Amino acid sequence: MRISIYRKAHFNAAHRLHNDDWSDEKNREVFGKCNNPHYHGHNYELEVRLTGEIDPITGYLYDLAHLSQLIKEHIEERYDHKNLNLECPEFKDQNPTAELICIEIWKILRSKLQDKFELGVRLWETPRNYVEYPA
Repeated sequence: MRISIYRKAHFNAAHRLHNDDWSDEKNREVFGKCNNPHYHGHNYELEVRLTGEIDPITGYLYDLAHLSQLIKEHIEERYDHKNLNLECPEFKDQNPTAELICIEIWKILRSKLQDKFELGVRLWETPRNYVEYPA
């Protein structure tokens, strides 16, 4: 019997979308306000989904308190109140778009969980825009 559990989290972070190989004009044209040279911030909302089989002994798929702690320790503490471009090595050579942030979060959590769990990450950059990985 397969089931999914969900845990929500939150972090605030600043970023700038910019391609060093492009002119300032092209960066403004493609990225608009997100290309502000002084950066800008978002209140990111995160939803983590684990899917798998219920443990017949505990009745849990996965201990939600433990999942909460994993997210806090490895995601919130890593990204909260950070400038993603300047403080997070994973964005040194890639734009910290919502899509790429979501994939990085998935990679971090995937490395902390047993393979028997299917993992999904949904990240809201604004109340109206979100990305999900895997799709």
